[in-house]
Amino acid sequence: MDDDRPEEPIALAAYDALAESYAALVDTKPHNAYYERPATLSLLPDVSGKRVLNAGCGPGVYAEWLVRQGAEVVAFDVNEKMVRLAQERLGPSVQVVQADLARPLDFLADGSFDLVLSPLALGYVRDWRAVFREFHRLLRPGGHLVFSTGHPAADFFVHHDTGNYFEIELLDFEWTGFGTPVRVPFYRRPLGEVINPLLEAGFALERLLEPKPTDEFRDELPEDYAELSRRPGFLCVRAVKRQGCG
Repeated sequence: MDDDRPEEPIALAAYDALAESYAALVDTKPHNAYYERPATLSLLPDVSGKRVLNAGCGPGVYAEWLVRQGAEVVAFDVNEKMVRLAQERLGPSVQVVQADLARPLDFLADGSFDLVLSPLALGYVRDWRAVFREFHRLLRPGGHLVFSTGHPAADFFVHHDTGNYFEIELLDFEWTGFGTPVRVPFYRRPLGEVINPLLEAGFALERLLEPKPTDEFRDELPEDYAELSRRPGFLCVRAVKRQGCG
């Protein structure tokens, strides 16, 4: 960006329209339940007894899983409706607040988390360097960051074969799986702009996962299963805060 002012959230209106239907379907919608989520969860360390930040929590499906595994969870989302839906789903077991990934998380203390989990939320933020620096601040040394995002190859070569792959570009994509079609804006970025900001912030890359759909996905959407078995859709990453950093 050209100045230091935080960007405004780009997808608020889209998620205002999607929130209720998203919350109702996310537990069983194949692209979430049988594709992205199992891959992202497979990257998590043992969370029992750990303090976890669910950054971009949506309606709370990940936070609920974390609590069931014995984690102490703090969750936030930029969308007011998603915060309300997560609070309804999770009850008093989880602190859920409204906050913006693109702005400093000043309400959270340095070195206060063992894990930051951010599934399918970073695509709505342009400046990942600032976000990763903030995650780095919040994690204890040796703490983990796990996140998922659209795969750069799919975002360019499958969904939007225009513009410049090497640039960070604001685009939109029509979501048709949650009732009335809604165009959802997102930032497309090259692979280097996924990994390099992570390394620059003081993280070491532990694993990069290009998931394949599960058997349950095949049973629900056989044509999409065949397509996603030969080309990527999502990218899932696990990184660790390097010892001696922060």
